[in-house]
Amino acid sequence: MDVLSRNHVTVLPGEGPTILYAHGFGCNQGMWSDITPAFEGKYRQVLFDYVGSGKSDLSAFDRVRYGHLSGYAQDILEVCEALNITENVICVAHSVSCSIAMLASIIQPQLFRHIVMVGPNPCFVNDPPYVGGFERQDLEELLELLDRNFMGWADLLAPVAGGESDSAGQRLHESFCSTDPNTTRYFAHATFFADNREDLPKVQTPCLILQHKHDTLAPQVVGEYLHQHLPKSELRMLEVAGHCAHMSHPELVIDAIRSVTG
Repeated sequence: MDVLSRNHVTVLPGEGPTILYAHGFGCNQGMWSDITPAFEGKYRQVLFDYVGSGKSDLSAFDRVRYGHLSGYAQDILEVCEALNITENVICVAHSVSCSIAMLASIIQPQLFRHIVMVGPNPCFVNDPPYVGGFERQDLEELLELLDRNFMGWADLLAPVAGGESDSAGQRLHESFCSTDPNTTRYFAHATFFADNREDLPKVQTPCLILQHKHDTLAPQVVGEYLHQHLPKSELRMLEVAGHCAHMSHPELVIDAIRSVTG
């Protein structure tokens, strides 16, 4: 199967290095629409949808592969391979894609120049003294709601992720509701029950951590934990409420990307 069509890959041409955008759970490449114009023509920009998300080919969805974040990391690597990209990638990742990008960088460290992490969380489950933001029972109930009442699940999660931005919340809600419930269930489980804390020391790619100041899905302590355990990391606090600064405060994320593109 052609990877470029499988992952609905979009390439915006430019002269500089490649900026690869990796969307979060329940989202799609359209979430980066407020970011890409700032780099138009200056960088080659690559957008894609994970299999099971957005306008990807749902027939390519494999429950075993996409039951774990490693399957989504393989999507990133295969997209780059299909485009003959072998180095110098600046990966801008949101939420769970921060962990996915880390896994991809561990497999092929030479591929990545920098990872810009928007709202990362390597483990959403509280594991004292580690604070991920959720008790396991809360997450199990969230996934149970997804199975029982898909629209109700979207109604609950979208405003939490959107924060104070009604526009971001509405866009998230539309994205959540447009996803396929069957594939979303597997991505949700892979996202919320992943634990990538032991992978952090293995990441040799420089990482810029963008921590939202008020974020239910990734509390401040998570950003601090990442900064302590990622060997080559910088932590930047964003005066943002919610989990999606690239949608609610795109200028902050644009400035952050510019700081690493050089």
